[in-house]
Amino acid sequence: MDSRTQLKFSAIAFALLAVTALVTVGCSNSTAPASSTGSSSSITTGPAFVVGTDAPMASVTSFAVQIESINAIDSDGNSVPLISGSPNVDFARYNGLQTLLDMNDVKADTYNSVQITLGAATISYLNIQAGSAPTIVTEAATYPGSASTYTYTAILAKPLVVATTGPVGLRVDFDLRKSIDVDANGDITGSVNPTFDVKAVGTSDAGGYIDTFVAAVVSVPAAGAQSFVVQGPHGQQFTINVNGQTEWENGESISDLTASSIVEVSGTLDKADSTLDADDVSILSQNGFYAAGQITYVTPTSGAASSFDLYVRALLPANTGIKLGDIATVDLNGKENYFISRMHDQFLSKFLFNSSQLLPGQDVAVGGPATGAANEDAVTVKRVVLRHWGFNGTVLANTANQPAGTFQMQVNGFAGLLIPQEVTVYGLTNTDWRNGWSGLSDVTVGANVRVVGLLLEDPLSGQTVLLAHYVDELD
Repeated sequence: MDSRTQLKFSAIAFALLAVTALVTVGCSNSTAPASSTGSSSSITTGPAFVVGTDAPMASVTSFAVQIESINAIDSDGNSVPLISGSPNVDFARYNGLQTLLDMNDVKADTYNSVQITLGAATISYLNIQAGSAPTIVTEAATYPGSASTYTYTAILAKPLVVATTGPVGLRVDFDLRKSIDVDANGDITGSVNPTFDVKAVGTSDAGGYIDTFVAAVVSVPAAGAQSFVVQGPHGQQFTINVNGQTEWENGESISDLTASSIVEVSGTLDKADSTLDADDVSILSQNGFYAAGQITYVTPTSGAASSFDLYVRALLPANTGIKLGDIATVDLNGKENYFISRMHDQFLSKFLFNSSQLLPGQDVAVGGPATGAANEDAVTVKRVVLRHWGFNGTVLANTANQPAGTFQMQVNGFAGLLIPQEVTVYGLTNTDWRNGWSGLSDVTVGANVRVVGLLLEDPLSGQTVLLAHYVDELD
């Protein structure tokens, strides 16, 4: 990994428009005509949402699949759809973060099981051969029996009870590690036997929390407004509520929003009207264009950067010169604004992020005018935002430091090629330890771990550190 050529992977256009996974439809409690039975009588409905996430597989960079349906089924066998249309979703891009797939009004009822039908899918993964640069290979996924679709059915441990009193939903966790087959050598075969962990969740449950929702602002909020409307790539609109407790990144506020703003929001669904109550808002772009993904190379390798290469995982709008899966060259002129997303722990105040702190492996969003993204080899931007992302790896021996609240890990997979060195993980006051771990004392040598957080350079030691928002034990 000592040359630009080794990190310049072949640009591959994924089959998925990844950002479509971030689009939802605003709903409200209502009385609507029955549709699944064809009856002309009215039925009572309630809001139901679907949250998507994944259990990662280190070498897989994309699992893009068309979701033909997600249906909830009651004890009498009556079925209602929980998603609109047949969206394309890339489960591999979540990597520890939860996003809102969809929200709709459905018949108020108690649903005991769920049925998910998947259509055509592709797998993109790292191909590493000795003596040559690694590449990304994309191939069609093959379901059991060479079927063109796959239907997964599960009984819910806790029923999904839809009512007019507030939204409830499903958390759909696609376990890539258990779904994608590998041979005796560890090579991906292309065969997929989809495995899900599906749970009914409420808005106050951890599984119902929305870590990331990216969309464009529809119109400038009026003076004194406490909400604004956003629109996703499919044209759906959704209302975002803010209040005095909402954290606005970079010292900005609702008054800074324009009709060209693109925002990233986290929060919970409101129990009263199914809008999204934001606890954090970050403006990713003020000029109508953004792209997000991982930095693969920085030029020059030290000092203030004049450009960096971005492996594009998300994009809005889609009609520029950049495509998902491209490695775009982002040009810097020293006038860009640099921000860190969700940088609220007091410990983090010592860390800097600017053109001299850009690192391969960092997940960033870049924002600027769409005209500046007409050429993937020369993208011009006005802001660069460092974002949380999930890094998979292995806990190293003799590295846990209880007083400092740290341990070290070796990052694996795609990100591991970009970050070959050991990384020190900092547990913070707001770090959420999940999947069996409750704190640093539970971390064991050799354990498979995923740390969702911010990758930065320690300003004192110059070492690469990872500031943890979530720490997950991976079985």
